[in-house]
This record gives sequence, C-alpha cells and structure tokens, in this order.
Amino acid sequence: MIRWLGLIALLLAAAPALATPVPAEGLPPLVETPMYAQDVAAGKLPPVAQRIPQAPWVVDMAAEKKEPGRQGGEISWMVARARDLRVMNTYSYARLVGYGTDFKLHPDILLSYEVQDEKVFTLHLRPGHRWSDGQPFTSDDFRFSWEDVELNKELEPYGPDTRMLVDGEKPKVEYPDALTVRYSWSKPNPEFLTSLAGAAPLYIYAPAHYLKQFHKKYADPKALEALVRQAGMRNWVALYNLRSKLIDSANPDLPVLEPWVNTTRAPADRFVFVRNPYYHRIDSQGRQLPYLDRVIVNVVEPSLIPAKAGAGDADLQQRGLRFDNISFLKAGQQAGGYKVRLWPTALGSEVALYPNMNCNDKDWRALNRDVRVRRALSLAINRDEINQVVFFGLARPSQNTVLPESPYYDPAEAAEWTQFDLDKANALLDEAGLGNRDSDGIRLMPNGRRMEIVIESTGERTLETDILQLIRDSWAKIGVALYTTQSQRDVFLQRVFSGETVMSVWTGIDNALITPTTAPAELAPVDQNWLQYPKWGQYLQTKGTAGEKADEPFALQLLALYDEWRSTTDDDRRDAITREMIRIQSDQVTSIGTVQGVLAPIVVKNRLHNVPEKAILSWDPGAHFGIYRPDTFWVDP
Repeated sequence: MIRWLGLIALLLAAAPALATPVPAEGLPPLVETPMYAQDVAAGKLPPVAQRIPQAPWVVDMAAEKKEPGRQGGEISWMVARARDLRVMNTYSYARLVGYGTDFKLHPDILLSYEVQDEKVFTLHLRPGHRWSDGQPFTSDDFRFSWEDVELNKELEPYGPDTRMLVDGEKPKVEYPDALTVRYSWSKPNPEFLTSLAGAAPLYIYAPAHYLKQFHKKYADPKALEALVRQAGMRNWVALYNLRSKLIDSANPDLPVLEPWVNTTRAPADRFVFVRNPYYHRIDSQGRQLPYLDRVIVNVVEPSLIPAKAGAGDADLQQRGLRFDNISFLKAGQQAGGYKVRLWPTALGSEVALYPNMNCNDKDWRALNRDVRVRRALSLAINRDEINQVVFFGLARPSQNTVLPESPYYDPAEAAEWTQFDLDKANALLDEAGLGNRDSDGIRLMPNGRRMEIVIESTGERTLETDILQLIRDSWAKIGVALYTTQSQRDVFLQRVFSGETVMSVWTGIDNALITPTTAPAELAPVDQNWLQYPKWGQYLQTKGTAGEKADEPFALQLLALYDEWRSTTDDDRRDAITREMIRIQSDQVTSIGTVQGVLAPIVVKNRLHNVPEKAILSWDPGAHFGIYRPDTFWVDP
C-alpha cells in the first residue's frame, strides 16, 4: 500500500479535457446497440439515430484515457439493504450539470447553460432528448416540478427545497420555449449549479407525462382514488411521493434519464437494471452508452459483503468494504478473478465523534456545549496509537477538517487540539467544574452524576469498535467512562435527530476537498445530518417549524458567515469566509476527528475495463464511482 499524499494534485493535473456536445452533422457514424437490434428490426423501437438527442454528449475515450468498449454484458455489486438501491442513482451520475475528474462543472443532461452575476441561470436542453420510456424531455418537466410540486402546499408543506431559496426568496422561473428554462433571483445563488451536480442532487425536473396520473390537479378524481386504494396509501400525496422519487430508483415504472432503468419491484433481494435506450451519451465511435446492458444489485447481509466480494461474487464493489478487509481481499484475488485497488477517501476524518449540542439531557447538553470539555476529550485521544494499531501507520492523525490537497488546508489547524496531552485535558475538565471524582476515579458532573458518555453507532463498521476501545482506555485516564451502544441506521439517525443521543460516531465531513467554488455548507449548522447540532439544522430546513434556533455564539457566527458567502459575488471575500469557517470549526472542536487519508479497498473483476487504477473516493463532489462514469465501463465477452 502506498501513501497518497499529493495523489489528488496529480489526478487533477492529469485530468483530461471534457467532451463537449457535437452537432448532429458532426456525429460519428452511429452503431446500433446489439441488445436492441431485433426490436429495431421489428419496429418495436426506433433506430439509435432517433433515440439519442440531436446533439448528444460525445465522450472522447482517448481524451479520458479509457479504452473504447464493447456493448453488452452485465456486472453486479452488492448493497446492505434495499433502501441502498439509491446507490444506482449516485453511481450512474447523470446530472443536469456534473463534475468531471478535474472537479469542475460542465453540462451533462443539459446542452449548455448561461449564468449572469450568479442571479440568472438559463438552462438549454438537448433537442430530441427523451425519457427512458421515449417521451420528450422538455421545459414542461421543469414547470411541473416547480409549479405543481415545489409550490404545492400538500406535497411540500414546508415550501420549496431550501436550496431553491435565497434569503427566503423563491426564484422567478420562466419557460421561453420547450428547450429553455430560466431561474432568476434578485440576489446571488452560488450554490444552485453545485446543488444540481451533487451526489444527492437537487431535482428541478420530473417526468410530468407519467406523474400527472398521481396528481389531483390533473388526474380524474375517481381514477386517482382507485390508484390510492390499490397502492394501500392513505391519500394522493402519499401515493405521489411513493411513485415520484427519482433519487431512490425504487419505482420500475418511473421514467428516468439515467444510463440504466430498474426493472424489479420491491420487495426483492436482487434488482435488475437494464440499459436506457434513450440515453444521451455516445462514444466517439458512434456507440450509444452505457456499454453494459445490465447492472445487477444484490441485497446482502452487511457482514457478508466482504466475504462475498472476496469470493468473487461481485464485479465491482466498494460499499460494505473497509480498510481492515484489505489483507483478506488481497489474499483472494487470484481465486476470485479480481484485483483490489486502493483509493484514498476524501473524508475529513475516517471516524469522528459528534457531541450532541442539542441533546435532550440538559446536563449533557451543557457539557457538550462547553468548548473546554470538547477540547479535553479531543486531547485525551491518542491518534498516533489509533493510526498504528488500526491503520498500520498508513493514515494521518488529524482534526475532522479539510485534506492537505485542499487550498484551504492549514497544518496547524488540522493539528489543533489533537496532540495527546492528558495533563492539559485534565486541567480543562477541572476548569469546566468537573474536578470532583467518585471512588472509582470517574469525574462527577455538577449535579453529582458520573461522567459516563454513551457513544451511539450503527455498528456497521468494526473499525469504529476498535477505535472506540482505544479511546475508552485513554479517556479512563482523565476520569471519563465511555460506553457504546448500537442500533439499526434509521433508528440511530432518528435518535440523533430527536436529541436522544449524548454522543455519536460517524465518518467525518464528506467533502474535505473544499475548493473556492465549494459552498461551505458542511461548516455551518444548516442541516440535521450534521450530527453535532441536528436541531439547529432542522430549524433552518423546516423554516422554524421544527428543531431549535441556534443560540451558541460560534454557531451564529458560522451561520452569518455562510449567509455572507452565499450573498457575495466577491471571490476574495468568499475565499476569506471559507478559511474563517474552517478556523472556527477547528478552534471550537465541534466534532472530534481521529485520522484521515485512509485507503479504501475497491474490488474490480479482471474482465471489467475502464475502472481507474488510481482515483479518489469522494462522496460530494464525486458521487464515489460517479465521476469516473460507469456508463463507460465494459466487460470482456
């Protein structure tokens, strides 16, 4: 295994120029997809020239340092639960605008776009682009999504997605023609395009022709009532929500723009995705993408995923594999017919602790909000020991912060409050009024309770257990008892969101590759998924109808800075704001990081081509495999 310091910089420097749309007269000679040849000959499906847009995205394989592929075949991968089927949307990564391997934005589903002062965004669709069922993809799909869904009080009781609002202002949305949509705000909205490109994107379109049958504005009342009863739903809103989610890939009838279409209804433990005959990308030899005819997603017990991957039961596997599986997986390479590739993760910390500052327990809420306590707990973690024992010295002790490859990285900030210093930790806890101890040496809280911290987790990663055991031993030396408990992920998250947890363990910030164009949303309490202050995020996401209004000075400062970042168009000021937000996070230790730069194992079957040897495993931006374009992956016959 190699150290990956500087890998990202090398990848970015070597990133190829991205392909641009080519007018129809400049297209390479088109090749009919073998899977559809019989249907085309029988008149059941139009020929490829009529299925792709007039100006498709032509992918230059040579420029992307990939091999031109063959159409056909299938691959499989595994997920731990049926709900994780949404990983297909992530990996497929078809977005209105998307990131390339250079982490820059470019048109994808869109033909092009224009931006004026970050206030007016004009989107141009590809002529002739169609949904997977062959129906035209037009501006009416955007109109329906905005006027009939986002602005519908029954479907969206809290109003439009907060990513569509600027200081509470909704956009003016115009539809000049069937291929043009324009969004306008009176103030800048610098997050609009990046939201469209996300791993879990902002959807501003929907297949209106299909979904109108579930919408009371359009459907015949009796027919809609019958559909509600047939589906066992309580009302039309529940039915619409069940049928309309583009992100989760669960409804086989829902038309999509992705490279593959789900053909399997839940419940099932094997889902078959089949190529989209109307997909908008082709290669430079005239072959319509994706190369693969089918992708099989198998639902497997989480604990069995490493063993099955090691036995060669998956063609491509990342989910469910961990650093501690590397030796086992490498041992099975020859027998399993695969290779293990090691990609560094883009997490701010492989494992991070989140003291819940919105904890319902008032005693613990007070302690979690005391920066002296958070700093003391951080100082009492031996990160060098964690690195050596758990990661064989291949990781890097750090705060939960940006990576060295980010232009905002500051080694002093990354190391702040991370040195193993029990004397200083003890002094800080004494200063915080926790100087008294019981006969076991456990510190007593101001009301006499023992300082016993229960850290909750999903139990999905054994390395969390290993790390928490090491932390338990070192915290005992400062008079703090650590206990752990596990629950299923949905239950775990609900407990965090509702304030039932005192502290939780999870991965660090998803985007530790923050760049000047990256909105610093993960650095401010704007989302309930930020586990150290979920209720402050809820308050903003629900426009004050749930959660709690932030009241800690550092949180108010972060919110003010984030709002300023969103409103200014001055690049230098944005740059300064991001640096200040990172500094505040490091100084306040809002979460407690351990190590970063951990290598993630990727199992790739020998017959599978165009999967990068070296790459970065980043959630957003990146969508894990997404930016490496699985639609260009192909298999030997």
